[in-house]
Amino acid sequence: MARIKANGIEFEYDEMGPADGEPIVLVMGFTAQMTKWPEAFRKGLVAAGYRVIRFDNRDIGLSHQFDDHGLPDIPAITQAVVSGQDASGLAPYTLNDMAADVAALIDALDAKPAHVLGASMGGMIVQLLAINHPEHVRSMIPVMTTSGDPALPPSTPKAREALTMQPESPSREDVVKLGVYVQGEIGSDRSIADTDEERAISVGASYDRAYRPMGTMRQYAAILTQPRWHENLSNVKAPTMVLHGEVDPLITVAGGQDIVDRIDGAKLVVIPKWGHDVPKSVVPELVSQVTEFLAGI
Repeated sequence: MARIKANGIEFEYDEMGPADGEPIVLVMGFTAQMTKWPEAFRKGLVAAGYRVIRFDNRDIGLSHQFDDHGLPDIPAITQAVVSGQDASGLAPYTLNDMAADVAALIDALDAKPAHVLGASMGGMIVQLLAINHPEHVRSMIPVMTTSGDPALPPSTPKAREALTMQPESPSREDVVKLGVYVQGEIGSDRSIADTDEERAISVGASYDRAYRPMGTMRQYAAILTQPRWHENLSNVKAPTMVLHGEVDPLITVAGGQDIVDRIDGAKLVVIPKWGHDVPKSVVPELVSQVTEFLAGI
């Protein structure tokens, strides 16, 4: 892995595949490090000839941390949002800033324009990239995400509660225990999900690489304070495919459908029994859908 400066801060990143391959940038979601992308997924894209770039978002993993900003006041932010106020000034940064990070990273890596694929919060970021920095986007693949329209159906109560739970302590044992529980609550149907043992290995590996709870709170604030963007999606001209899980309880299929409804020519692919995770059983289908879509552009 390597470091690179973009948008005034440093990012941890790596890439694999042919240097002259069409670049595809993978943008991870809330709390997730770049190492959460399954190796089989990346290798499947490389096998199709793509230059696959992944990186740690700001405030997560080994990229720049905004610890000098301290913890955001989530209750104050929530109150401002509920009352219809502009809350963007209450957080160190918004998703617009994170989209600018991706644009700057694409420039720094001489990867413009790039195919961009983002999961969950990363899917929100790639939408804002396509809106704010369209010249950087050759195609867009939002995954398990939403258009940001506040009128859309919310998460299920159990999924929402699981996402905001805190571990009993910052110990590895307690963080892994909670991570496994959360993935069980928001993840895929048990018939296709990874086992708890596999989930524990994954969560433990992330903990060992970089445990940044303050950064995740600032990322949460970035999501909450981001000005809504759904009405601007009609301006997106990049070819778009949305991937969504049929049983996703955290961001329901309605979120993905709304993106497609707002972008001319966009395509929605709903995968049965898939939730808000990336179990190994789903990876071959994801590789197939992504490579087939990109080949047609």
